Amino acid sequence: MKNKVILLASDQLGKGERELGEGILETFFTILKQREELPVAVFCMNRGVFTLTESSLVSLQLKELEEKGVDVLACKTCVDFYKLNEKLVAGKISGMAQFIELASKYEVITLS
Repeated sequence: MKNKVILLASDQLGKGERELGEGILETFFTILKQREELPVAVFCMNRGVFTLTESSLVSLQLKELEEKGVDVLACKTCVDFYKLNEKLVAGKISGMAQFIELASKYEVITLS
């Protein structure tokens, strides 16, 4: 995952049963945080911003990635749209300009 940015566009991984998709996404980040090579950043947009709230178990994994030096970023437009400003427990609010800057420097892996 070195020199990569993860674009997280959903609060679940894949289409199908929500509970399954949420569990798969949590497993992805649980395994990812244990790796030696971590991504440069995780940029959460659309429903992906919900993973940064207390209601998502993924927030625990993202918080640990943050503690290991990974930038965990939330799309400001999305946070405002879903009215999550006061509910974020991980990550920091950012803008699309920062994502574009990251995408111009690093390979982007999209999870949706």
